[in-house]
Amino acid sequence: MSKIYTKTGDTGETSLVSGNRVLKGNVRIETYGEVDELNSHLGMVAVYLDQHNELKKEKDVIQGIQNHLFNLGSNLACEKENREKYKLPYLTQEDIEHLEKNIDRYNEELPKLSNFILPGGTLAASQVHVARTVCRRVERKLVSYNQEFPEETPDLAIKYINRLSDYLFTLARFVNFSLKIEEVLWKNK
Repeated sequence: MSKIYTKTGDTGETSLVSGNRVLKGNVRIETYGEVDELNSHLGMVAVYLDQHNELKKEKDVIQGIQNHLFNLGSNLACEKENREKYKLPYLTQEDIEHLEKNIDRYNEELPKLSNFILPGGTLAASQVHVARTVCRRVERKLVSYNQEFPEETPDLAIKYINRLSDYLFTLARFVNFSLKIEEVLWKNK
């Protein structure tokens, strides 16, 4: 892409990967827009993690996740029958297992959780919590999209996003733990 502005969207339409035009308010566009927003929040997470030597490995994990989300977005931006034609990368069971392995790795070090926690602690952990809540919104949007267009929902999309929110919750805890910051407990008074 050499030119950023094309003026083709000035009337409220955009192109899918195939070149087919749809309204920008289309549920498909809204869904991959939510994925894009999550990806942007994860970019902030990566910046915060990069500021701490003990969390550089987690930054690499986040950037891998960002690639997975870009893969998901590209699939959402293309009709199912055209995805093979354009050789779009897709989510795999291994991508989900990678999230699970990292959750397990963090949980090995984390103290048992006996209370609900409030989002907070460090800036990095707080940003992870923001990403987690956006991830849950992506999940809700994907479920709605799947109800309306089950044949168009990319394989493993809902499962991956569900596991990603679990990963982000655990990562937020791990960040605070690694930086020796106590979690803020919910006081149900």
